[in-house]
Amino acid sequence: MQHAYDPVDWYPWTEEAFEKAKREDKPVFLSIGYSTCHWCHVMKRESFENMQVARLLNDNFVCIKVDREERPDIDSVYMSVCQMLTGSGGWPLTIIMTSEKKPFFSGTYFPRENTYGRIGLIDLIQQISDLWKKDRQRLLDDAEKVTANLASLARTRVNGEEPNESILDEAFVGLMDSFDRINGGFGTQPKFPTPHNLLFLLRYWKRRKNQQALRMVEKTLQEMRLGGIFDQVGFGFHRYSTDSSWLVPHFEKMLYDQALISLVYTEAYQITGKKEYRKTVEEIFEYVLQNLTHPKGGFYSAEDAESESEEGKFYLWTDEEVREKLGDALHPAEMAFGISIEGNYFDELLQQRTGKNILHLNKTPEELASELGMSLEEFEVKIEEARKVLFYARKMRIPPAKDDKILTDWNGLMIAALSRAAQAFNEVKYSEAAKRAAEFVLENLQTPEGRLLHRFRDGEAAFQGSLDDYVFFTWGLIDLYEATFETRFLSEAMRLHGIAIEHFWDNVDGGFFLMADDGEKMLMRHKEVRDGALPSGNSVGLLNLIRLARMTGKADYEQKATELVEAFSSQLTQTPMYYTMFLASLDFLLGLSHEIVFVGDLQSQDARDMLHSVRTRFLPNKVILFKTIGDSKLEELADFTKSMQAPQGKIAAYVCRHFVCNAPTTNVHEVEKMLE
Repeated sequence: MQHAYDPVDWYPWTEEAFEKAKREDKPVFLSIGYSTCHWCHVMKRESFENMQVARLLNDNFVCIKVDREERPDIDSVYMSVCQMLTGSGGWPLTIIMTSEKKPFFSGTYFPRENTYGRIGLIDLIQQISDLWKKDRQRLLDDAEKVTANLASLARTRVNGEEPNESILDEAFVGLMDSFDRINGGFGTQPKFPTPHNLLFLLRYWKRRKNQQALRMVEKTLQEMRLGGIFDQVGFGFHRYSTDSSWLVPHFEKMLYDQALISLVYTEAYQITGKKEYRKTVEEIFEYVLQNLTHPKGGFYSAEDAESESEEGKFYLWTDEEVREKLGDALHPAEMAFGISIEGNYFDELLQQRTGKNILHLNKTPEELASELGMSLEEFEVKIEEARKVLFYARKMRIPPAKDDKILTDWNGLMIAALSRAAQAFNEVKYSEAAKRAAEFVLENLQTPEGRLLHRFRDGEAAFQGSLDDYVFFTWGLIDLYEATFETRFLSEAMRLHGIAIEHFWDNVDGGFFLMADDGEKMLMRHKEVRDGALPSGNSVGLLNLIRLARMTGKADYEQKATELVEAFSSQLTQTPMYYTMFLASLDFLLGLSHEIVFVGDLQSQDARDMLHSVRTRFLPNKVILFKTIGDSKLEELADFTKSMQAPQGKIAAYVCRHFVCNAPTTNVHEVEKMLE
């Protein structure tokens, strides 16, 4: 939609476009981006809105524009091409290919003119056009080589060995070596939150009692919350930091980041009881529920980095603006938020400071309160007053554009995050929000045959669901069941995971393909296991298989989980730290784990006490079922619960630990002992 009025004659990804290329004897220029991508906006303004560039593109190519979030199948194939040919990737993604969809050139952002050793789009178009006319066979040979290499990438090699606990140790050592001890996080810059690294470290801490693992997580969470990557005025996390200290973000906000980051803060709260972690989760959810929620419950995808064609404009403040809004009475906020006359924002395009400030906390609230001679409570009141003033002042600005696509997979992540927090914080409003989102997906993003669709917008659902849609949404449904104990959500999770096995499972080498066996035929049908900005579908698929196996007692789920691990064991053992979500799931499979079944009246005080005792603990490798007396629905899904009973008027807890069950108890303290 953003490119609808470009002078470039864009086509969507349709057979019509490729037939036109074949008929007119032209190569295809494919540009893949997404709505909130900053450099996509830059390339649009510089090149795709320029008449000279548009004329060259229209004369020499058939041009196709794809939203990577809407068509992850196309993006994943051609991003593999870019990484294979250039050693890196990113967006905007630029691919040039034949009318048979076979690529022979790839890159990312190109300026309009040659600059600083980087070829400009005008020269690139002319060079490839000349080659197409004068030395086409060379390009066609390159396209065949690329296609052949893609086919080899798609194959999974199985070595039949099951990884053991030592692979968890190796991943921890890799993360420790790349950990930034000063600022938290991993690597230098740019720096991404990478929440699955932190989820893995929390599980490693629990397994090995390794305090360093917990310190790494806490350091990262604390520094992120203080930094500019966190929106100190309106809440929510920006996508990543361009520097090593979490100060200068790229300002887009993605739904999946809010979901995954809040999961980590929730678990950190369960471990430490530190209120700042819970407060951060509550602030993230406040942002999501106010800004990224459809009136009927689904969650929108993102908010842009730009407003009025300027990155970060909505979020930046001059010293003068802050003084005008706050006045002398709220002066502590000026120091707390690190505001200065010269500013701290460096504009990448202008290559200079702009006199504008990214609000951040350069010290902890305790340290700032001490320096100002205030109690912590007094300081927090002052800062909250200032935040609200700035928040309402900022609402008068032109806001960034909202990407109001509703994606099944990302909604699954948000449902999981809300459901986990609902349990840990005993907050029904979060499980209710999760329930509304789940019902939105089930009502609006399914075919009549019960298959998932990927994208909903403006009343229209489209595009066959990918593996991520099935496994991320199933993840959310399982957590939602544990938050509400409504068996319909567990039943849907089992049904959808059955479809995932039927249509995505590789019956030769094992593991899940990204796209279904009856989907559009691409150059490769490949599997993703490495965890990137998002966990891979195979990582989450493994977690679902284990949890469903323990919840239902069905051995075929457990067997599939073992086969899934074996399918990728070669890749895992080479560089374990790149597969941290997969290893977090493997940690569950390796045990020890808990299966907990409560039987009785869910509304009783005893039930609430029992559940509170379990839910507030950090027990990542557990499943919980609740059987209401006289309700046969759970027994149909989990046959082993049929014989489980409770004394009259009491609630009974059956606690099993790694396939060994204790006698049922009605005493909450006995349950706590068993869990220890």
